[in-house]
Amino acid sequence: MDLFDYMRKNTMEKEAPLASRLRPETLDDIVGQQHILGKDKLLYRPIKADKLSSIILYGPPGTGKTTIARVIANTTKAVFTQMNATVAGKKDMEQVVAEAKDRRGMYGQKTILFVDEIHRFNKGQQDYLLPFVEDGTVILIGATTENPYFEVNSALISRSVIFRLEPLDKQDIQTLLRRAVYDVEKGMGAYHADITDDALEFLADMSNGDARTALNAVELGILTTEPSEDGRIHITLEVAAECIQKRVTLYDKNGDNHYDTISAFIKSMRGSDPDAAVYYLARMIYAGEEPAFIARRIMICAAEDVGNADPQALTVAVSASQAVERLGMPEARIPLAQAAIYVACAPKSNAAYGAIDEALDWVAHHKTEPIPPYLQDAHYAGAGKLGNGIGYKYAHNFENHWVKQQYLPDGVEGHAFYHAGDLGYEAKMKQWLKDLKQEG
Repeated sequence: MDLFDYMRKNTMEKEAPLASRLRPETLDDIVGQQHILGKDKLLYRPIKADKLSSIILYGPPGTGKTTIARVIANTTKAVFTQMNATVAGKKDMEQVVAEAKDRRGMYGQKTILFVDEIHRFNKGQQDYLLPFVEDGTVILIGATTENPYFEVNSALISRSVIFRLEPLDKQDIQTLLRRAVYDVEKGMGAYHADITDDALEFLADMSNGDARTALNAVELGILTTEPSEDGRIHITLEVAAECIQKRVTLYDKNGDNHYDTISAFIKSMRGSDPDAAVYYLARMIYAGEEPAFIARRIMICAAEDVGNADPQALTVAVSASQAVERLGMPEARIPLAQAAIYVACAPKSNAAYGAIDEALDWVAHHKTEPIPPYLQDAHYAGAGKLGNGIGYKYAHNFENHWVKQQYLPDGVEGHAFYHAGDLGYEAKMKQWLKDLKQEG
């Protein structure tokens, strides 16, 4: 490193965002993630002993993935190299691998490769790394906000240990905020700022476990607030509220939180909990989820989980979907809530869902039997000569508009696909069918 590189590095460190400057240097300085980084926990031990194997760090933004990588860099005797998958190409990887091979062959020294946002690598790039991870040429540390089981090649996953990072709790965020305000060396202690307890509580709550968001907010507050008469900058609740105007939501329309939230929403409606259904609906709306997507899921739940126990549920869901198209947001939130609540409160039956799946399975695995001739189309010329329609009993000509007649083909007759439930309107349907068959 020459003089200019040294000066540039020092300048960048001084002018880096607060969240970057505050990153800890040692394992014991890390705040949060005690389930994997507490003393004698699964990730703590190999880092401390410098015996790390390939790992993938998976978690929401601001939970410490890059921080852990930096601590590993400071702890290990291996050469630590870093790249970001959004800008790195195959040539970059080839260079890292070539240098790692030379290092290993000439000096017996290991190479740790930290790939930030590893999910951004395409399949070919991930496949290129695979043999070098497998033979130990590089020890891979991948960081991703996306579920690695969806976004990372299964071969790479099988050769790595997955560590899931959780959002930091409010006490952890408050600890980091105090460091930020009062630490003179790495934080903003030189600005002579103070932060009130209610401002700490507010920022920790609004950041939803994202340390970077909380630190960015307090940095903005200190840099834009004039000192008071006592010469100190006071970060009050009012200042904090101005610096973080909207609660952070852990939600990505294409990622894990998207699928987890919609799953919880559907299961709440299925489980007849309207309060939970509205809560998860609100989370999706707040995060900017596409209203048409939510409406589709409500329609599916109405058909799959309510069915004929309350046939009106599907009508309400379809009407809500049409209303969403015509109204747009924010008004569309109201019919979405109405439909979600209706479906959640309705009696439940998955009999229709089960009936069609059972019938599809039968069709897929059994011979296709001929339709009984008397049920075949008799409306075209010459149909009668083929025997079509002959012997068909027109149900409306009989009492209760029903007559005993075989409708299933031979070989399927007597098989029940629809098993009616005992709740709501479906119970009446079940009894009606039972009474008809007894009369027949």
